[in-house]
Amino acid sequence: MELIRLNIRGISYSQTQTGAYALILEEDFGKRKIPIIIGSFEAQSIALALETNIDPPRPITHDLFATFARSFHITVKAVFIYKLVDGVFYSNILFQNSETDEEKEIDSRTSDAIALAVRFNAPIYTNKEIMDKAGVYMEMKQQSSDEVNYGNVIDDIDNQLENYEDEDSFHHLSDLEIKELMEKSLESEDYETAAKLRDELARRG
Repeated sequence: MELIRLNIRGISYSQTQTGAYALILEEDFGKRKIPIIIGSFEAQSIALALETNIDPPRPITHDLFATFARSFHITVKAVFIYKLVDGVFYSNILFQNSETDEEKEIDSRTSDAIALAVRFNAPIYTNKEIMDKAGVYMEMKQQSSDEVNYGNVIDDIDNQLENYEDEDSFHHLSDLEIKELMEKSLESEDYETAAKLRDELARRG
């Protein structure tokens, strides 16, 4: 199977889904990009790992997992985005025990897999079929990933989360709009948003 290495090109607020972000991955030798819709918490986690000048006061979930793995001599060797179904990307993480050289491939949400790949400086791959199906040509500012200011992304996500965590953040939406948003959240595997939308419907009786 022909594998194509992907590099993180940026993170931007999604114009199509409320409370979601687009993670832009670009093929190593080419100009095609894959936009993957991820939740606010996952976007913040990836941005924090990419922004070397910002340290969270307490370890977030992906930091905790990375520390746990290293404590047992486990590292992430690679991430493989291997399937795309109905707009949802499926991924595997290849782990290795550095003491025994034993390897294990485990299924994962793509956003979680990439959040860990960044923390272990592991490569991200996809296959030609997905690249041909989902790859698009997108115009972006000419800057390397090292020059992207992820601090601004983190600040923006923090502001979004403040509104997101407001108990009445969905009060202005109709029942139909909430149901549609809940379906989109489930499709993009943003279960946190889906749960809050469900709770909002339950509160309405």
